[in-house]
Amino acid sequence: MKAPLPGPGETIRAVRKRQGLTLTELSARTGLAVSTLSKLEMGHVSASYDKLMLVSKGLAIDMAELLDTTPHPGGPVNHGGRRVVHRAGEGQLVETRSYSQTYLATELLNKRMTPIHVEHHARTLDEFFAEFGGFIRHPGEEFTYVIEGEIGFHTELYAPLVLKAGDSVYFDSEMGHAYLKASEESCRTITACSPRGRDETMKDTFVNASVKHAGEPARKRPIVTRAKPAKK
Repeated sequence: MKAPLPGPGETIRAVRKRQGLTLTELSARTGLAVSTLSKLEMGHVSASYDKLMLVSKGLAIDMAELLDTTPHPGGPVNHGGRRVVHRAGEGQLVETRSYSQTYLATELLNKRMTPIHVEHHARTLDEFFAEFGGFIRHPGEEFTYVIEGEIGFHTELYAPLVLKAGDSVYFDSEMGHAYLKASEESCRTITACSPRGRDETMKDTFVNASVKHAGEPARKRPIVTRAKPAKK
């Protein structure tokens, strides 16, 4: 049996139990298979961003509650003047076999974006797909900046490209995508995922993130910014 991966599985199980939900009921809310949810709770399947988003919406809680065990005061959230400082090495580590993801600012609820420091491990699409069952996709937009190494950025609609340190990409994250390690050195990025506005319906989050949807509108073309060459 595979060793459990570090992650929020125990928290997901505790929140589900507290709400009196069965795995079958949570499956109906998220579109994730009962077997996937069970493995997620036991730490035997990767807790990727798209799965965490689906589960948090299905449980009607902020994703930060799945990643942080710090008690949060009740009452309305005031977005004016909030601040979180993370020192090097801090944050909530979530390991997959393709990524080592450190979620940042997890103690803040109702964030308008989710910042993540990522170290990439998967080198081929076959390796990536074997873990995630295909490209990752989730509602919203995503920005990634390469801070070390080279990253192969693959999507379902465009030719793959290589991003080097200092390059960045901004794209519609409902478009299937994957990041691959493309150099021998450590490959690290800073990624910010921004979900859709809270005033929109939740129906798009209650679908299996690995399923391609027929009749969807064309995706936005990724915007790639290259690092400026060093002056001689």
